[in-house]
Amino acid sequence: MIKNLTRSLLYGIKSMSESKSYQNWDYKSFFSMRSPDKEILKVVGMDKEQASLSRYFDFLVVTAAFLLFCGAFHLHVMLSAGDWDMFIDWKDRQFWPLIIPIDTIMFPAAVQAAFWYYFRLPIGATLCGVCLLTAVWVGTYSYWYWWTMFPITMNVPSIIIAGCILMDITLIVFRRWIFVACIGAPLFALTFYPSNMAALAGYYVPIEHLNSMATAADVIGYTFPRSATPEYIRIIEKGTLRTFEGTSVWVSGVFAAFVCIFLYMLWWQIGMAFSTVKTWSQSPKLKKMLGFRE
Repeated sequence: MIKNLTRSLLYGIKSMSESKSYQNWDYKSFFSMRSPDKEILKVVGMDKEQASLSRYFDFLVVTAAFLLFCGAFHLHVMLSAGDWDMFIDWKDRQFWPLIIPIDTIMFPAAVQAAFWYYFRLPIGATLCGVCLLTAVWVGTYSYWYWWTMFPITMNVPSIIIAGCILMDITLIVFRRWIFVACIGAPLFALTFYPSNMAALAGYYVPIEHLNSMATAADVIGYTFPRSATPEYIRIIEKGTLRTFEGTSVWVSGVFAAFVCIFLYMLWWQIGMAFSTVKTWSQSPKLKKMLGFRE
């Protein structure tokens, strides 16, 4: 089979090389179509070298802004909900599905407002989810695994991309932020726990520990030597079964969905306020220094 596939591939390459259309192909003209258009450069007031340097500068700015935003979002989550989003046995069934959606909807709402105001692109929330996941995994590998050789499976981060996609889809369909607040924000909170079960389901299986039933995450928390569990997490449910799914999960999810409605409204307005304010980048002196024409 592999021999026949290889023979067919070589025959196709030979036929393409003998074809007149491929022999007469002008590769220089093909790549020249990707070069900056002369009319555009004339309107902007740049030559080809300036346009090339401008593109390199834009690439550096976008890369730096992406890394800065990843760090800012990650720092925000660590300071406000860090303990519940750290170890797998600290992800309880009451406060973890309540706190994390409320805490992580703030940045996506503001960035979604900015992207919708400037570009009419409904990708702000999904971009925030990707940024947070990237920053958390980079941090987990760097200061947990590479630095302290801590088991990487003990620090499975929470994933909010599914809820962010639903928020962007709601904005695409209705094109009004009030519908995203009333429909997309509750979906963001309600889909948080189910979307994380794929990564955490293996730690929630029941096992026997000291003649009592517990989850694998609870047993790891009892037996693995590390820092003590914070008191406000330990007293949620004393004993075992703290990470088992129950009715409290969906009660917390519904309450988080209700709170996310008002938080989305607030942070959408904050994002719009930062998008519409007149900043230093609109200064005529700065535009003249950067080479832009009036």
